[in-house]
Formats: sequence, C-alpha cells, structure tokens
Amino acid sequence: MSRKLGYARVSTTDQSLDLQISALKSAGCTKIYKDHGVSGNTTTRPGFDALLSDIKEGDTLVIWRLDRMGRSLKHLIEINDLLRERGAYLDSLRDKIDTSTATGEFVFHILGAVAQLERRMISERTLAGLAEAAKHGRYPGRPKKLAA
Repeated sequence: MSRKLGYARVSTTDQSLDLQISALKSAGCTKIYKDHGVSGNTTTRPGFDALLSDIKEGDTLVIWRLDRMGRSLKHLIEINDLLRERGAYLDSLRDKIDTSTATGEFVFHILGAVAQLERRMISERTLAGLAEAAKHGRYPGRPKKLAA
C-alpha cells in the first residue's frame, strides 16, 4: 500500500514548522518527519535520514517546497534518483511538482536548475557589492573599536 510521507525543515531554532506541517497534513501525509534548526546544506539531517530509511516502493515523499529538501540542483537530483531507485516519488506542494508523471519529472529538473541559478546570481551580486564597497574603504561587519 502506498503512503505519503511528509518532510518539514527549518534552518534556525527560532523558526516554526507549523505552516509546513499543516500543509503536509492537508496533503494527506500519514507520517511527517521533521528537522528543526538544521540547515539544508548539512549532509546529515536526522529527520530526513529517517524518512529515507523508511520510504518504500510506491510511497511518495511530500515536501512543502523544493528548498526544504535540498539546496543544490545536484543534491536534489541525487535525492530524486534515490527515490526512483526505490520506486518512490516526490511531490512538492508549493512548486506543484509530482514526479510520478513524466511532465512532473521534467518540471522538477527545470525548477531545480532555475533555483540553483537564482542562488548563484545572488551570491555573485553580493560579492560584487562587497568588492565595490571595499574600493571605497567600507567593509562589512562590526566597526573597528580602536583607531590606527
């Protein structure tokens, strides 16, 4: 029998999982795994690792958004490949992606690539802004306490 297994994650301990959990319950998840205060960049996430060890053929991993599951396109694809090897699927509620269909699989790859492009562009703009500020003698962070 197929199951819907939910996964919710927030990066900091002061954030709340309530919105994601509510959406996962509304989507019919029978079990919800959680990581609270765990970065998506971290390779070891206790809740996510437990979900991956539990997921079986015919099951669907339900997430609120793609960025809750992984940060890079490579990581998202690795997870999706693992799910496919096990005969399981991915359903991203906010992104409207369901990999149980060919179109959903295609959209998954396109949106993953767009998300990675967006992160890289933000990083490039930030670095360019920091370099420009440094040219004018401005540096980020706390001001120096003592003068030369």
